[in-house]
Amino acid sequence: MKLLAIETATEACSAALSIDGEIIERYQVAPRQHTALILSMIDKLMTDAGLQPQQLDALAFGCGPGSFTGVRIATGVIQGIALGADLGVAPVSTLASLAQQCFDLTDADNAFAAMDARMSEIYWGLYQRDDQGFATLIGQESVRPALKVEQPTVNGDGVGSGWQVYQAELLERCQGWVNNHHAELLPRASAIAKLGVVKANNNQLVPAEKALPVYLRNNVAKKSAKVQ
Repeated sequence: MKLLAIETATEACSAALSIDGEIIERYQVAPRQHTALILSMIDKLMTDAGLQPQQLDALAFGCGPGSFTGVRIATGVIQGIALGADLGVAPVSTLASLAQQCFDLTDADNAFAAMDARMSEIYWGLYQRDDQGFATLIGQESVRPALKVEQPTVNGDGVGSGWQVYQAELLERCQGWVNNHHAELLPRASAIAKLGVVKANNNQLVPAEKALPVYLRNNVAKKSAKVQ
């Protein structure tokens, strides 16, 4: 399985190439430079691997939630590659990618993913480690104030920028269920690639025109149009 993944939903920009389970990634924290960076990252990965897009088996991208502009960049780039090379796409939640990083780096069985959504809200999702170590969503992702998120009923680790901006509120809301939190972790393409391969193997790819962004917030027009 050869899969290319990209992630541009936050201040971090990354691309990753998964070839038979081995993942190579290019990653940079570069606010407002995603448009300039992502295509060169993809070109470098593909050139180094000696691959053309038509030789890939699938694509994956961080479909959101996240920065309105950042999610649109990833969507547009991945749709263009998919259409040109006639490839299926695995849309992967940015919250799921955070949870996957948590599982890869710790022994936590549950991850409480939280990203700063601005407007005094966070993007929130509860994830469980499955039997093969992959992040599986429990319930639904949501956007809401930190003190109103769905409460966990199992022990786990917090992950994502929401745990830095709203640490006190989240710890109060989670009422002792949090073992540790990893506020420094940002969504990255390596985790998107790992979860994208799972989707590809489970026949969950979609055509380019159905590879759409997920914003969670209905009034996205009120959000900043800049990559934060």
